[in-house]
Amino acid sequence: MKKLAAEFLGAAALVLLGCGAAVLAGEQVGQLGISFAFGLAVVAMAYGIGPVSGCHINPAISFAAFLAGRMGAGEMAQYWLAQFLGAAAGAGLLLLIASGRADYSLALDGLGQNGWGEGYLGAYGQGAAFLFEVVATFLFVTVVLGATQSGAPAMMAGLAIGLTLTVIHIVGIQVTGVSVNPARSFGPAMFAGGKALGQLWLFIVAPLIGAGLAGAAFRARLLSAA
Repeated sequence: MKKLAAEFLGAAALVLLGCGAAVLAGEQVGQLGISFAFGLAVVAMAYGIGPVSGCHINPAISFAAFLAGRMGAGEMAQYWLAQFLGAAAGAGLLLLIASGRADYSLALDGLGQNGWGEGYLGAYGQGAAFLFEVVATFLFVTVVLGATQSGAPAMMAGLAIGLTLTVIHIVGIQVTGVSVNPARSFGPAMFAGGKALGQLWLFIVAPLIGAGLAGAAFRARLLSAA
């Protein structure tokens, strides 16, 4: 239960702080500030809850850990449940806070949901969005698995992972808003509904493919130091 509580808290914090930077302070901090908000949220959670659960806070990471032989299927499923519920809680809390501004509109201002196509940020197509999420998740999860493997400098893992997520956001916010995390996409989409909910499938399928490739590579010792 400690592990699941930690994963719930971490996923909630990631959505609240990362998406919150976009919704509550996007005009003030810009794309770079939003990128660092996501990255620093992961750094903080890595050192805060990492010793308890490993700080996956991302179903894609748990899936890769399963494929790499680092956790069982049952534990992965429990992590997924905690992560999705945590992300939904974080999005709900963000909506409550954002609604405290008189001119806030969920339909117009959104909740930091991911997306693609006409009317969404850089208006990139579905193909570009899918490819970006697969590649970005593969790179991100490769860093996660590499930085946490036996022999890696443990104290630097959280920083390496957080900085990787930051640079991925710097590059990809205009493409999809950056998911690389099905739970992070699920939370805001559940409240935003409409197009965000209709496009949610991509932000589940593509990250799992990218994570699966990374996990399989470590399982086959193609990227493992061992």
